[in-house]
Amino acid sequence: MVGRSLAVLMLLVVAGAGSAGQQPQRTPPNIVFIQADDLGFGDVGPYGQKRFETPALDRLAREGTRFTQYYSGSTVCAPSRAALMTGKHTGHAWVRGNGALPEGDVPLRAEEVTIAELLRERGYRTGLVGKWGLGQPGTPGMPDKQGFEYAFGFLDQRHAHRQFTDHFYRNGEIVKVDLEHDYAGDMFTKEATAFIERDDKRPFFLYLNYTVPHAELRAPEDSMTVYRGKFPEKPFENAKADAVQSGSRPDRPSLGYRSQPTPHAAFAAMINRMDRDIGRLVDLLASRGIERNTVVLFTSDNGPHQEGGADPAFFNSSGGLRGIKRDLYEGGIRVPMIVRWPGTVPAGRTSAHPWAHWDMLPTFVDLAGGKPPSGIDGISMARALRGEAQPTHPYFYWEFHERGFQQAVRMGQWKAVRLKPGAPLELYDLEKDGREEHDVAAAHADIVAKIDAYLKTARTPSERWPGGR
Repeated sequence: MVGRSLAVLMLLVVAGAGSAGQQPQRTPPNIVFIQADDLGFGDVGPYGQKRFETPALDRLAREGTRFTQYYSGSTVCAPSRAALMTGKHTGHAWVRGNGALPEGDVPLRAEEVTIAELLRERGYRTGLVGKWGLGQPGTPGMPDKQGFEYAFGFLDQRHAHRQFTDHFYRNGEIVKVDLEHDYAGDMFTKEATAFIERDDKRPFFLYLNYTVPHAELRAPEDSMTVYRGKFPEKPFENAKADAVQSGSRPDRPSLGYRSQPTPHAAFAAMINRMDRDIGRLVDLLASRGIERNTVVLFTSDNGPHQEGGADPAFFNSSGGLRGIKRDLYEGGIRVPMIVRWPGTVPAGRTSAHPWAHWDMLPTFVDLAGGKPPSGIDGISMARALRGEAQPTHPYFYWEFHERGFQQAVRMGQWKAVRLKPGAPLELYDLEKDGREEHDVAAAHADIVAKIDAYLKTARTPSERWPGGR
């Protein structure tokens, strides 16, 4: 009898293991992707911030993997978020710049295939909370037309400059809120909590976009009092910029890009409050017993800004890298990336593996057990998340249009920047010169020629976003 039982047990073990080399079937994980707005590489503790603390993100890094060579999709908001959503870099994406239409943002086209659509096909419930910036009411870029079952927050980027507003959008409909008391970040955390707690057995994808620390620089008083008087302050004055940003929208009053009496305190308070709320969301996953089947990712859409009194030099927001938002040097596009997935992503690890926003779509689809569509630029980085050997791109590509037409390429250790059509390529060796201080193009004509040849094929023509040589 004992022998028969042992034989049955062995058969069950063999059957469960599958054929040789086959991985055990995984339950598709929940995915919580948290994106800050204009938060630089050095703006949080795990990447060297010393002037204020971010204990929740510190914990996330201790319990997960901190990537030190992760790149945003662009050096400004909309194209970066489009690269994330569609898996295409700015040489192939439909949205390659900010607000190029009189009415505001360029919306995603109906034919775009997004992360949310692909995960929904895999049985996920999909939620967007916070800033969208890829389609306003009446356009095909609306979240519900791009795969999101639920959406709450700002649709237009200019509206998202406000930390206090009189309305948000829920599933395309205006929702009135208290202009004086309903802080955007608090509202987003509340909505994210409700989405996670929803009684729905399907795996979920939560795309959570805080509008921190983008101008306007404001936070609730209980967060501000912690930092008032802690830093030297120099109020920022720019009435013209404020008029452009405030416009004639109904959600007033707002500091806009006006003088902020204590901009340093406001900047620190905003990030610290966001950090607190991220900690609460991570604790919520644990209390619901789902943290081991939930991958949490934290990043930013581009490098640090200097609007509204923000002071990237004072806070070392670029983390020692060259440049800020609107630069194609590393400080404008290299951003934090912390990934926590207990039992799957190695804890306490630092990885220099390079990857970018356009890799998220295939990575998430891979984690969900599917195959990404053809015609994208991203590749799955699931193995890199697990700490395994992982191929990466032979070339990373960015283009930027607000200053004419600028391009950047990373090829292995080499980084090339072209500041205007026809200009010579600048070349930097990131292994020896991470600050991009020494242009070595003259000493490496072969590398320059190889990157220049790649640039001839790196982009497809776009009437709205013309290039040039």
